[in-house]
Amino acid sequence: MNMDFVAGAIGEALSLRSFIGIGGGVLLGYIIGVIPGLNRSVAIAIAIPLTFYMSPFIAISFLIGLSKGTAAGSAVSAILLNAPGEASSAATCLDGYPLARQGRPKTALKVGLFASVMGDILATTILIFVAIPFARVALMFGPYEMAAILAFALVFIAGLSSGSLFKGLAAGGLGIFLGTIGLDAQTGLPRMTFGYTELMDGMPLIAVAIGTLALSEMFVQSERLRYERDSMSVKLDNSDKDKLSWKEFRRTIPSILRGTGVGTVVGALPGLGPSVGSFMSYGMAKKASKTPERFGQGAPEGIAASESADNAVIPAALIPLFGLGIPGNVSAALLVGAFAIHGITVGPLLLRDEPELLYSIFAGMIVASLIMLVLGWFGLRIFAQITRVPPHIVIPIVIFFCLAGIMLQGYGPFGLIILVAFALLGFVMKRYDYSFVTFLVAFIITPMLELNLRQSIILSRGDPMVLMNRPIAVFFIVCTIIALFMLAWRTVKKGKPVAGGDPAA
Repeated sequence: MNMDFVAGAIGEALSLRSFIGIGGGVLLGYIIGVIPGLNRSVAIAIAIPLTFYMSPFIAISFLIGLSKGTAAGSAVSAILLNAPGEASSAATCLDGYPLARQGRPKTALKVGLFASVMGDILATTILIFVAIPFARVALMFGPYEMAAILAFALVFIAGLSSGSLFKGLAAGGLGIFLGTIGLDAQTGLPRMTFGYTELMDGMPLIAVAIGTLALSEMFVQSERLRYERDSMSVKLDNSDKDKLSWKEFRRTIPSILRGTGVGTVVGALPGLGPSVGSFMSYGMAKKASKTPERFGQGAPEGIAASESADNAVIPAALIPLFGLGIPGNVSAALLVGAFAIHGITVGPLLLRDEPELLYSIFAGMIVASLIMLVLGWFGLRIFAQITRVPPHIVIPIVIFFCLAGIMLQGYGPFGLIILVAFALLGFVMKRYDYSFVTFLVAFIITPMLELNLRQSIILSRGDPMVLMNRPIAVFFIVCTIIALFMLAWRTVKKGKPVAGGDPAA
């Protein structure tokens, strides 16, 4: 680890403009997180166009801070309303809301805050020490290895991100098809552009992402325009029993450490999503408890397990992104678009070409975690009031930002058409439980997969025996074939979902 880069990164992260950018991201994330129905993916998709005029470091740190703040803020509505800001906080409702109804809402919120911050900082530390060696190894990979790894990632995500293997493969296939639109990387000939010059560079990633995630979610929320807040909301007061003691918090530490480990592993595996991590951590905490009957009745350990895992997933999902260029979840996939706006190629080349930026992002992530602790501690009452904002006010504002974001990017009327088209596609996919996670990740990595696959064919001159000298590529090809057979067999045998993926990750 180059100490000059580290010192420069720390100085950059501690500058005033960095504090404003990172702190603004965390604050905005908290506000969005406490509003039921708005999740971190929607927030990032809307905010990406706003980073166009920022420096690369401030832009990426702002978006990561936004993601962290949204994950932490989601626990507020889960605890006070029993309506999680996003699906990954659903496990927090199981004990957070009962504890709040017992007259201890501030205790529940503080446990959730501390667990979020600790899980986030520990997972960020793991990211720093794992991503760089991982990227150095990945730099030695050739087109054979990268093509095999990307193919395996597609199958892996398709199998785990959807209730049905076939729906996952269908969503992934659509993403691959749309990802090939544009100029052929080898011949320079246009493919499926239908004479539109706007499609020469392919489908605009920002319009696709905002339409599929943010605008389609507003369509979904418009259908459910009902929140029973008056009967469900829990108010904060100054009750003497509503205090978190050190003894009580100490009992949650094993759950936090366990949840951080679970969230880190789940986040590093592409396609699983934060909901899998939070529920898996909650189940493990309940099994490890000497009094499992307390879970579901207001156990602080349950809140700690869920929130630590949920927040650990965010930095852990960046491990495959920085190491291989493969996003671990939708939030990480959207960061690819943010990097692209600033002309930066994400993946192992980032360590070689932009080491100062990479170290600065790591330092900014630690700063974001500390800002999240301060904002959460002093803003509990303020953020609690945001849960009362009615959805009929929120939805039009979000739709306006979606449309304005596309216009700010300079896509014009054509970009708005793409936006609306993919919003309708996303709405249909969510309605019929097709994995838009698989679709979006497949759309993003298809150009890289195609390029490496075609380079492999050219270098090998069509001779598959060349792979005998490429054990890593052979290993991932075999894993891909085995994964396909196993997932297909389980689908046919059980006749029900293959795995508990995260459709809203």
